[in-house]
Amino acid sequence: MSTQPIEIQELDRGREAYDRLAWNAAFESLSEADRHQRLGLDDLERLAITASMLGRDEVLSITERVHREARRAGDVRRAVRAAFWLGMELGDRGEWSQAGGWFAKAERELDEGKVDAVERGYLLLPTGFESVATGDPDAALATYGEVVTIGERFADLDLVTLGRVGRGEALIALGDARRGMTQLDEAMVAVIAGEVSPLIAGLVYCSVIGACQSTFDLRRAQEWTAALSDWCDRQPDMVPYRGQCLLSRAQLMQLRGQWSDAEREAQLARERLKVQRMDREIGDAVYQQAEIHRLRGAFVEAEAAYRQASEHGRSPEPGLAQLRLAQGQVEAAGAMIRRALGEAGDRRSRAWLLEASVEIALAAGDVAAAREAVVELRSIASAFGGPFLEAIAERANGAVLLAKGETAAALTPLRRSYAAWKTLDAPFEAARVRVLIGQACRTLDDADGAALEFEAACRTFRELGAAPDLARAEALAGRTSERPSGGLTPREVEVLRLVASGKTNRSIAGELVLSEKTVARHLSNIFTKLGISSRASATAYAYEHGLAAGRGSPGRAR
Repeated sequence: MSTQPIEIQELDRGREAYDRLAWNAAFESLSEADRHQRLGLDDLERLAITASMLGRDEVLSITERVHREARRAGDVRRAVRAAFWLGMELGDRGEWSQAGGWFAKAERELDEGKVDAVERGYLLLPTGFESVATGDPDAALATYGEVVTIGERFADLDLVTLGRVGRGEALIALGDARRGMTQLDEAMVAVIAGEVSPLIAGLVYCSVIGACQSTFDLRRAQEWTAALSDWCDRQPDMVPYRGQCLLSRAQLMQLRGQWSDAEREAQLARERLKVQRMDREIGDAVYQQAEIHRLRGAFVEAEAAYRQASEHGRSPEPGLAQLRLAQGQVEAAGAMIRRALGEAGDRRSRAWLLEASVEIALAAGDVAAAREAVVELRSIASAFGGPFLEAIAERANGAVLLAKGETAAALTPLRRSYAAWKTLDAPFEAARVRVLIGQACRTLDDADGAALEFEAACRTFRELGAAPDLARAEALAGRTSERPSGGLTPREVEVLRLVASGKTNRSIAGELVLSEKTVARHLSNIFTKLGISSRASATAYAYEHGLAAGRGSPGRAR
């Protein structure tokens, strides 16, 4: 049995756990040691960092203690560093006034102490953040350049890495994505090599993956998200950053056709982000779930999720407009997408909306509007570069050329789009292009070529459970006649069609002049006869068996 006092034993355990990134064990042991005998500055800083990595509310009070103890000890640099991290923590929580107060306090303490130290570089970071946020990337670039210089002068790789991330983000904002991503890659090399502290590593991961998504650089996003996942897995106790990691993974899984896994990851992201109090990001996770519901034909669930995403501050567009299109409400879809485009200023937001606007305009027969959207979309794709935007723009261009009757010309961009989606391992998106290629082949009297394209697309849609797209593809392939009704009565088929259109029991009752109780009974009978247990499954069955109400085909030549 050890003869050391309990506080020494706990302190040793806490330091050892801290070194191996076992945050829960470190927090418990350091806190226990602190209860027996107040921690010194080194260990108090360890406790503050541990609380931060666990996302604990105590991080503020502990960091304030670090600041007070450092001031009492006359250690200006440590006091300033603590004030900086207090400002960062408060800023993350949206408490900007308090954050600004701590940053100002840190500046004053450095000036009063007449200290030339690396902390001056850290205190430039909020200025850089503000310049980017207020649309002045030139000023941000200059600020972050100074940050890197100070970091290099004091050999502080944490600061150098943050400065490079800031420079990268500023360059991207200035339209120089290539140089910007190079800066971010260099920052990530230091993170992967374990050369920066855990707090800095988490900040860098989130910034870099966000930048990849903002520039549509899916290849980098996949690579760095995998690295972030590994980093998080090595620290199972960690709370911050894990929600963002799960959300990014969900988005990439959806692209790769792993829809069930993507939905599960998005739900886990929601739970983690709730703990982190990241409301806007929760909206992103809910939107991700809404998209999967829509693609599967679960329209009731999709609409509810889009509305919930909106409540968290995430715009429901373009998904909600695409849902209206799938429900046959073309005019409503057009109004939504036009309004959203009118409000969107940055090119990234417009790119997502423009793709949907092309589909909706073609469904409405407005080829001129679709062509105008394609011109802007291709311009954005050219500016950003990369296969993802190229795939989107070329598919939209091919769809417009089909609608204009320029069938042979449409095949070139459609083939390029298909190749790009294959490169990105995106089966659903590739299958959507094959449907358009099938239409072109049929128009050019290549019946065998059309059949091959439609069959391949239907196979992919069936494997993914993409019921609405499967129904459209089968209709184009001429397979919708004499669909089995599964023993349903004519009235039950009516109810099923309305369920598939996304209507609630109350809406169905009003449309068919029935009571809600009767509608519920019909729905129960439908579930029993078809051997299913949910509205989503009923919707999928309706689409797969040609029992859904007729739909237009987005992107179809008219």
